[in-house]
Amino acid sequence: MDASQTQALVDEAASLVAACADANALANAKARFLGRDGLLTQRMKSLGKLSGADRAAAGRALNEAKQRIESLLEEREAAIEAALLDARLSAEAMDVTLPGRSVSQGGLHPLTLTIARVEEIFRSIGFDVADGPEIEEDFFNFTALNTPADHPARSMHDTFYVDPVPGAQPGLLLRTHTSPMQIRYARSHRPPIRVIAPGKAYRVDSDATHSPMFHQVEGLWVDDDISLADLKNVYADFLAQFFERDDIDLRFRPSYFPFTEPSAEIDMRFADGPLAGRWLEVSGAGQVHPDVVRNIGLDPERYIGFAFGSGIERLAMLRYGVGDLRVFYENDLRFLQQFGR
Repeated sequence: MDASQTQALVDEAASLVAACADANALANAKARFLGRDGLLTQRMKSLGKLSGADRAAAGRALNEAKQRIESLLEEREAAIEAALLDARLSAEAMDVTLPGRSVSQGGLHPLTLTIARVEEIFRSIGFDVADGPEIEEDFFNFTALNTPADHPARSMHDTFYVDPVPGAQPGLLLRTHTSPMQIRYARSHRPPIRVIAPGKAYRVDSDATHSPMFHQVEGLWVDDDISLADLKNVYADFLAQFFERDDIDLRFRPSYFPFTEPSAEIDMRFADGPLAGRWLEVSGAGQVHPDVVRNIGLDPERYIGFAFGSGIERLAMLRYGVGDLRVFYENDLRFLQQFGR
């Protein structure tokens, strides 16, 4: 093969490679010239028919042609890849002059914030925080708390009972308050006992100020020298810290609870603001009933204590100025985003 034939082969390859629009076409062009049966490959195989001097000259020419064709293929491959990238960038182009898209940031639910605040305050004055089962035994929910068998709170109108299941423990219910944790905690600890039990409770009730599922915080302090004066001091200090104001008046009204004797409802009022002058009920409380002291395994002749229970939703409504308890559970972001942090 003379130089003109070799150049013609290179020119043909250059023309074919330049016309390739994609990788498949380029692969076919490469096979036509450099494949096992390609034009250049066949001519290199025929070098054995030539004499020494002619073979060397033809071999050099064919090698140069091969290098030139490989270079053309590489250049065209790079050009095709660049064109594909340009097309992709054009299709996925972003207008950098548009305003940025903000990333949504979650926040804690107002009831979660309220529970955390209550726990922080009581921990700061030496109380433990206890947690326990929401599906509770009748003994801890009622009997140990001196609630008689005929008490209205046990009726189906107030309590969610769990249908008995074969093999399961009978007498289970959704706890109607978090007081059972006071019993559970006190039976496993020795005085002095200072504990709060925040968490969910369940009752058959639903309106603007009640929900079938709600949150409570129950408190208990048992020792050998506790009085109702300690209850007043502790709860007054709690309210002052919770609402971050010192103008809160307290009022204790006589009441009745099976687990305390004497019992009282605790009312509060602010000196100023939207609720100024209005007495608002915030807790039930009292001196722990002697029968309850016995049920936690202590001698009521020696040990005495106080207990209280407050609704978390009630505290949150007063702190944040919310008028309807149900908005805490409606998942309206316009409401919940006010409390994000």
